[in-house]
Amino acid sequence: MYKLIKQENNARRGEFQTVHGTVQTPAFMNVATAAAIKGGVSAYDLKDIKCQVMLSNTYHLHLRPGDEVVHKMGGIRKFTGWDGPVLTDSGGFQVFSLAKLRNIKEEGVTFASHIDGHKIFMGPEESMRIQSNLGSTIAMAFDECMENPAEYNYAKNSCARTTRWLYRCKAEMDRLNALESTINPNQMLFGINQGSTYRDLRIEHMKQIAELDLDGYAIGGLAVGESTEEMYEIIEAVEPHMPKNKIRYLMGVGTPGNILEAVHRGVDLFDCVMPSRNARHGHAFTNEGCRNLLNAKYTLDDQPIDPECDCPVCRKHSRAYIHHLFKAGEMLAMRLTVLHNLYFYNNLMERIRKALDEGCFEAFYNTYSEKINKRI
Repeated sequence: MYKLIKQENNARRGEFQTVHGTVQTPAFMNVATAAAIKGGVSAYDLKDIKCQVMLSNTYHLHLRPGDEVVHKMGGIRKFTGWDGPVLTDSGGFQVFSLAKLRNIKEEGVTFASHIDGHKIFMGPEESMRIQSNLGSTIAMAFDECMENPAEYNYAKNSCARTTRWLYRCKAEMDRLNALESTINPNQMLFGINQGSTYRDLRIEHMKQIAELDLDGYAIGGLAVGESTEEMYEIIEAVEPHMPKNKIRYLMGVGTPGNILEAVHRGVDLFDCVMPSRNARHGHAFTNEGCRNLLNAKYTLDDQPIDPECDCPVCRKHSRAYIHHLFKAGEMLAMRLTVLHNLYFYNNLMERIRKALDEGCFEAFYNTYSEKINKRI
């Protein structure tokens, strides 16, 4: 259940209550694709870096180790050791981005595994069953994620199919939540808004899925080829039609600046692989902008990654040491930088919430919206 506490223009400060804990919003979800954050970070580390929600991937866990294995191990939370809320995405995005051979029909999608090429079928019911086996707090509806730009008529037909699939997802989840063997009988369902970059399709689709009175609503299919300006325009178009009393999730976005802009436009929840992926290549986010720790200028730099940061890494290690670890090919370089970046994102969300609590978000936004994205 979502509770709106305060609003400053479109920016929202809220709480999202789940069976596995209450999430303070706006919030960032740390991406643990295959039940682990890449870079040697465990679920137990997440508590030290202010994480509230862990996100895992339905498609990847279905392939390895298998969702039935996770079910037998007591569900994703027991399996990983994470005791907070978990969101599982439906597998839709991976089916459309990783599967080289796929055949989309009304029933669902037949595709080849990116691991060994074996044929897999996934539709709304299969996605719900996998996510129920995982026992996540929040399950995402199975949708079709289109590439941008998409042809108008294709996008229109795809939206209609995604809506039909959503009704099937809801019916199957209701059935699964009533079973005695279900790990989390209080599993929530979020619907996903699609429509490529067409404002009319986005608005109409949002109106349709809002009628289902789901636990939350996501804007999907962005950050997949369109410009940043187009992404912001779509958020602005869809936002007035999203239920005010439900949590709003922008999927797969993005840079610290993207997040700040989306909060400014009324979004509550985010996820992105960027902080961990960039960290593994030596790129650290700071209050001054993005810093490339591979640069030779850090060879003798005894400062922390970010002098304003109080994360476990910045309290103990210098830029020079982490620069050395990257040059030496040590795994510790990735772990330390991933921990810093994830802390930076979670701490940014905490500062945004504080600014909203104190009624000064607009000033915070004006101070950091450009500064936070620059490269040092």
